[in-house]
Amino acid sequence: MKILEKIALIIFSDIMLIVSIILCLLVFGWLDIGLVGDIATKLIVGETSSKVILGVSVVFILLSIKCIFFDSTSKQQIKERQGVLLENESGKLMISKETIENLVNSVALNFQSAEDVTTRVELDKENNVKVFINLIVNEQAVIKDLSANLQERIKEKIKTATDLEVKEVNITVKKVAPKQVSE
Repeated sequence: MKILEKIALIIFSDIMLIVSIILCLLVFGWLDIGLVGDIATKLIVGETSSKVILGVSVVFILLSIKCIFFDSTSKQQIKERQGVLLENESGKLMISKETIENLVNSVALNFQSAEDVTTRVELDKENNVKVFINLIVNEQAVIKDLSANLQERIKEKIKTATDLEVKEVNITVKKVAPKQVSE
């Protein structure tokens, strides 16, 4: 969200808060409707205040139209959400984040000590990949060795499969799963 939109949202929220409080006070009878009517009349009839109210109203109308009819998401942001667009002389290739996440999951689950894995992938403007892994390991796992091997294999697999550079592979071991006892 751009700074102008943030400022307008803050001002709009403040105005709505004040109007809501005044309406509640009127409903409960704690504020006289005649007093509110007199203040509103003075604001609207006054030369300076009416121009300020008109200006604020026009700005809010324009911002409302922009928000309703025009999406503020840029093409770059849409591309980053979807994945990586690679181009060559033969055409274009879109590699989705889901595809990269599936590659990471398949590599991680090939390790015997990995019980379960969830993955999130982030892409920067230069199409460098950051991988975030939540891992559940079994109790025989040597976590330090597992994570080092996993990081290296994931980098290799993504480079081989997609030709993308992996900037980081961040692993969080969420849990050590106890050994299942067979009956």
